[in-house]
Amino acid sequence: MLDFHKIQNTDVNRQPYPYMVITDSIQKESVDGVIASFPNTSGGGSIPVQLSELDGDFKSLIEDIEGVQLKDIIQEKFSVDLENKPIVTTVRSLMRQKDGRIHTDSKSKIITVLLYLNKDWPSDDAHLRILNNGKDINDYVEQVRPLAGTMIIFEVTDNCWHGHTPMVGKRLSLQMNYLVSQSSKTKHSFFHNLSKKIKNVFGSSNQMS
Repeated sequence: MLDFHKIQNTDVNRQPYPYMVITDSIQKESVDGVIASFPNTSGGGSIPVQLSELDGDFKSLIEDIEGVQLKDIIQEKFSVDLENKPIVTTVRSLMRQKDGRIHTDSKSKIITVLLYLNKDWPSDDAHLRILNNGKDINDYVEQVRPLAGTMIIFEVTDNCWHGHTPMVGKRLSLQMNYLVSQSSKTKHSFFHNLSKKIKNVFGSSNQMS
């Protein structure tokens, strides 16, 4: 599914923190199949892939994302040790008004991989911005349109500020993180699972009322 040659040959930017942007990171002949087999999720927030039914090209994409070949590339390009580091992979299909606020990823994460899966993106909103600081969404070094196959990989640092302008609606993405320890994965999984259960309960209540 992934174009490993293209990922390998993309440079890492070092300012304001180590990151790289790869356009068309998915093999072109596979893009439509990946989008068509994106998990059927409901509600906002991130959903762990193990809580979704995976099949077809999307399942194959997850195998590539979580596989050894991508890990080896990231280790080399970012000079990090990912051997035996646990992985958490989530998907997101709907954006809420509160999503996209400026933030850094938690210190339990070593590397973040974002992959967008939107066939078209005519809107000027919700483009990921690599930010210089944690205060100004307009002070950015690069803005990334969330088109299918666009991948962003960055090292989680104290200043890995990023975010996007708000929007409400459909925006398909996948996120994979290498974590510092198994206990971090257990914690992440617990809160993701709890959030999923809460959404299911309140979703059912809303449908009944």
